[in-house]
Amino acid sequence: MEYTVTVFLFLGILPLLNSMNSSSSSAAHRCFCQVTGHLDDCTCDVESIDAFNNMELFPKLQKLLESDYFRFYKVNLNKPCPFWEENSHCGSRYCAVNPCKANEVPEGIKSSSFKYSEEASNELQECEKAEKLGSVDSSLSEETRRALLDWNRHDDVEDRFCVVDDEESPDSQYVDLLLNPERFTGYKGTEAWQIWNSIYEENCFKPNTVKRPLNPMERYREKDGRSFYRWLEGQCVEKRAFFRLVSGLHASISVHLSARYLLDDNWFERKWGHNISEFQQRFDEELTKGEGPKRLRNLYFLYLIELRALSKVLPFFKLPSFQLYTGQPSQDQRNKELLLEVLHVAKSFPLHFDEASLFTGNLQEAAKLKEDFKLTFRNISRIMDCVGCFKCRLWGKLQTQGLGTALKILFSERQIEALPKSRSPNPTFQLTRQEIVALFNAFGRISTSIRELENFRSLLSKVH
Repeated sequence: MEYTVTVFLFLGILPLLNSMNSSSSSAAHRCFCQVTGHLDDCTCDVESIDAFNNMELFPKLQKLLESDYFRFYKVNLNKPCPFWEENSHCGSRYCAVNPCKANEVPEGIKSSSFKYSEEASNELQECEKAEKLGSVDSSLSEETRRALLDWNRHDDVEDRFCVVDDEESPDSQYVDLLLNPERFTGYKGTEAWQIWNSIYEENCFKPNTVKRPLNPMERYREKDGRSFYRWLEGQCVEKRAFFRLVSGLHASISVHLSARYLLDDNWFERKWGHNISEFQQRFDEELTKGEGPKRLRNLYFLYLIELRALSKVLPFFKLPSFQLYTGQPSQDQRNKELLLEVLHVAKSFPLHFDEASLFTGNLQEAAKLKEDFKLTFRNISRIMDCVGCFKCRLWGKLQTQGLGTALKILFSERQIEALPKSRSPNPTFQLTRQEIVALFNAFGRISTSIRELENFRSLLSKVH
């Protein structure tokens, strides 16, 4: 999601680069001085994540995401905004998404969303007919049998943290993610500010007494730009974590659009690359009144959460019945081996986030808080249908679904651990192909952001 939606946090603080250069501290220091050492609510540090991601995980993950199974994502970009009247769309040609033609998508992918392999799919269908319906009670009416199937689908929906698109809708189309990359599109203005403003104002457990103006130019007239974040100090660790996840996602998107910015566009050349001033406007400590480095630290927090989910979901992908099914058996097998290699690398990280620290209080309160998490994040996923830039909407929907899938995994630990011993044809934990594609591509975006920070450190070190 490369949209300039993020501009609502950062617009209005555009002093000339010359005045920035006159500062006593270096540009790199102002962006990264606090992005180091121990992370709050974690046992990990920034430097360990940098070394692990950039040297061990990033190269393997990028190779996996280039495979057919992970590059095709089915999405409905024509769903109406459920919260407000949304008639304006980004007029830039870079906002457009080019959907796949029917013959461009492998036949194996254009199958059931739960289909992991042809053999497994056939077996599952037969078992469901024999055991889930017939074996329960052969005298059940057709109406009752349909109700049982509906309950099963409802249970699966209840496990999700996102509102997902109906893959059977005629408006849902496959998109090749490699041909529609996330980058700067020029999407900005009031409509763009409204997206993130709605997320922070209404969906981050923020007290009503704490206000953030729609126009960020107003906020930066305050003497102390840090005041907005003071409300977090009195929140429980779970609500702080939720805010940091959203802020981390926001920061990751900002890094993407700064790293793949349209630097030159004329009749003979179109050049995309790193825009240093754009990055500074979002993360420089002075330009953001101290907020920028906090955003980058939240990016590392988000990385730890999704990395933990990948390490936890390994038993699911190790099941013999699971295949990255595209209809190309030899390639599918190689890709599954690469997938398992990526997951084993993720599991090997020595300083994982400990989710046991969350929801440890009163059982009733903990259950209520978990449900609030789920409902609030579903709301955020619905807001993505209000984004006016179609390419931004594509990557926004994918990344929120990916994070929602990571949360689903972390809250399903017992079901996942039981998978290798279960003989049920309908296990309590399942992932659709869409969830799998979103999970890995969303983490791929965060992994790329961490890698890009190294590039920006190097570039900023040359700005005096």
